[in-house]
Amino acid sequence: MDKLLDLWAHLAQTPLLGITLALAWFALGNWIHNKCNKHPLTNPVLFSIITVSLTLWVTKTDYLVYFDGAKYIHFLLGPATVALAVPLYKNIHHVKAALAPIIVTLLTGCLFAIGSGVGVAALLGASEETLLSLAPKSVTAPVAMGLAEIIGGTPSLTAVLVILSGVTGAVLGGAALNLVGVKDKKARGLAVGIASHGIGTARKLSLNETSGAFAGLGMGLNALATAIILPLLYFWLT
Repeated sequence: MDKLLDLWAHLAQTPLLGITLALAWFALGNWIHNKCNKHPLTNPVLFSIITVSLTLWVTKTDYLVYFDGAKYIHFLLGPATVALAVPLYKNIHHVKAALAPIIVTLLTGCLFAIGSGVGVAALLGASEETLLSLAPKSVTAPVAMGLAEIIGGTPSLTAVLVILSGVTGAVLGGAALNLVGVKDKKARGLAVGIASHGIGTARKLSLNETSGAFAGLGMGLNALATAIILPLLYFWLT
């Protein structure tokens, strides 16, 4: 135990703490995920969020100390997102063949993602600031936080809501699509990408390349559509 405490004390003084925690917990979560035949409830991202948070809480480690190392992994989010263009390029013929349904699905999904969350929260009596923070919840975090700031929401709250929507979509998206009888891999991927951005896209990509490609397409197009539609709706309604 003393050796473990000494190791922790050493890591806490260097960026190695964040890198070690993030990679170790994700590796364990991914191993469990594979052992459970990739069951959605064992999503390694969800596992990592819970275990890293508990580790920081139990050890009373400041989040900024953790992020001093984790920021190097965070930086890779950009290149990883760009890399989604590779499976999309390989499946470009599928995209061209279904261009009209993709556009209809995108616009419908974009409006529903904005309206459903805001509508339910309004019925529950949420404040205006919360509603505005909730509106861009289905868009990738950097875009969502920027939109929240533009329309008067709280970017930090939006970031939390974005993560929650992504994890929820990754864990429950497949079951919801099964419930309504959606079987086509392209349609499933597009729906999850629109609803739950990068986390949902990563889930789909781990299961099927075509589904992952359409999820990446949905994620990117929904970010663009929401960035245009949400401010217009806000300034029109206020």
